[in-house]
Amino acid sequence: MKHLAYLNKFFYKYRWRLIPGILFVIISNVFGVLPAQIVRIAFNLVTENIGIYQLFDGFEKQEVIYSIFGSSLLLFGVLVLTLSLLRGLFLFFMRQTIILMSRHIEFDLKNEIYNHYQELSLAFFRRHNTGDLMNRVTEDVSRVRMYLGPAIMYAINTVVLFILIIYAMVTVNVRLAAFALLPMPILVVTIYYVNNIINLRSEYIQQRLSDLSNFVQENFSGIRVIKSYVRESFVRESFAAESESYKKQSMELVQVQALFFPIMLLLVGLSTIITIYIGGIEVMKGSITAGNIAEFIVYLSQLTFPVMSLGWVTSLVQRAAASQKRINEFLGEQSEIKSPTNEQLNLNGRIEFENVSFVYPDTGIKALNNVSFTAETGQLIAIIGRTGSGKSTIANLIMRMYDATGGKILIDDKNISTVNLESYRAQIGFVPQEVFLFSDTIANNIAFSADVLDMPPVEQAARNAAVYSNIMEFENGFQTMIGERGITLSGGQKQRVSIARAVIKQPQILIFDDCLSAVDTKTEEEILYNLGRIMHNKTSIIIAHRISTIKNADKILVMDRGEILEQGTHLQLMDNKAAYFELYEKQLLEEQETI
Repeated sequence: MKHLAYLNKFFYKYRWRLIPGILFVIISNVFGVLPAQIVRIAFNLVTENIGIYQLFDGFEKQEVIYSIFGSSLLLFGVLVLTLSLLRGLFLFFMRQTIILMSRHIEFDLKNEIYNHYQELSLAFFRRHNTGDLMNRVTEDVSRVRMYLGPAIMYAINTVVLFILIIYAMVTVNVRLAAFALLPMPILVVTIYYVNNIINLRSEYIQQRLSDLSNFVQENFSGIRVIKSYVRESFVRESFAAESESYKKQSMELVQVQALFFPIMLLLVGLSTIITIYIGGIEVMKGSITAGNIAEFIVYLSQLTFPVMSLGWVTSLVQRAAASQKRINEFLGEQSEIKSPTNEQLNLNGRIEFENVSFVYPDTGIKALNNVSFTAETGQLIAIIGRTGSGKSTIANLIMRMYDATGGKILIDDKNISTVNLESYRAQIGFVPQEVFLFSDTIANNIAFSADVLDMPPVEQAARNAAVYSNIMEFENGFQTMIGERGITLSGGQKQRVSIARAVIKQPQILIFDDCLSAVDTKTEEEILYNLGRIMHNKTSIIIAHRISTIKNADKILVMDRGEILEQGTHLQLMDNKAAYFELYEKQLLEEQETI
């Protein structure tokens, strides 16, 4: 229960739902126990009145006795019905308090987890897969809710009902109570044992279902590749194998469940037989009446479901504890990237790297080694180099997605780790290498950074990104739904919409992380021209593979294996006749061969 102790703060928050709920449980069970005593009285009345009725056989008063007897039974019936209605009313109140409390806590817990997700650094998301993160906020929270609602409700209900019924049974006859309850511990142990097996196999099924879902999702996402390589039959066979594994686990669960209910009914029936047999002996002794046997049978029937629920409740608590442990581990994660101040930042855009080194925490790969350069406000800085040379790492460090492991990064002569992170990032436009668009309209994707959709700036941003004419060719224009991950658009269109999303912010620093690779040369020139106009007196960082993209930059950094080989303007680097010159000659030769 130590893991579930985290939820105590929510119990305190919603105490005015929990406390009345417990009172409603107690009251509903009082009304649940009373009908058994009325049944006893009615049963004894029937026995006695039958004798009296037969005694007055042939007399006129026999009809009066019959009338009184009938009225009494009707009264008892009305009483039982009234008590049942009252119990049902308080059961309704019980669910309206405890179950609603669990829903409120579920809501709070999901929000707390999601808000914590937002605070964590990029390194955390590299360490965990999306499915695991989704499970914590959905499946794990749902299991915890089952503890907060049904488990607590039925646990309290079972305890209160056991106390009331056992007290009532013992006050009637201790010996009969002991024999009547004899099979109950066996029933509890059996249910607990079988329930554990069911839960274990349910976990296997859940895992198989998760694997099956991941398989289907992955294949739907990669359907183009599957069709291109004519692998439909292979995928079908793989899916059949996954389905067979899921079916096998499901059948094993069904086999256990097939034994569960017969065993339960057998033990409940055994308890009833023992009650009737021992009760009959006690009646012959004169220690109890026949009505007490009927009363005991009603008690036993009332105990059947609570005893059954004990195993279920125990498993709910176990599963909730396991889920809450996972949630607690996640909530205990602290972001390596923290904003040290709430002071708003007025960004000018000067960037300075001083002997910066960086090692990725999740892989241990050293991406940068003693990198130093300066980007003055208003300059266009270009970074070029082979794949894996550390270009994108520089972009991530400027965005402060990670903190440098060596050296320091200065923004307007201030250490980047000392500035207000939210205010800083709000003044940066970032176009990542892997374009991500939301399943929404084109307009909403471009205006993602704005709180209110304002179409004139959206349209202007689209023009600056040279995608306006493409958008207007769609039937619904800017209101076109672009589908999951922008599947409706081509690669170049997705890149340009992503550029428009960054440009609309009118950022003080703009970072292009190799986001012009799917754009033709003419469109690229148009975008760069517009960029030079809108980023006047603002800092731009462009990461690219093509020299044609960056040759007009104020400073070009040539990188390899995490180090800067050389830096300068296009003409300076060409005069050096080193790495940049070789790269230029190679690309020029490739273009000529293509022509």
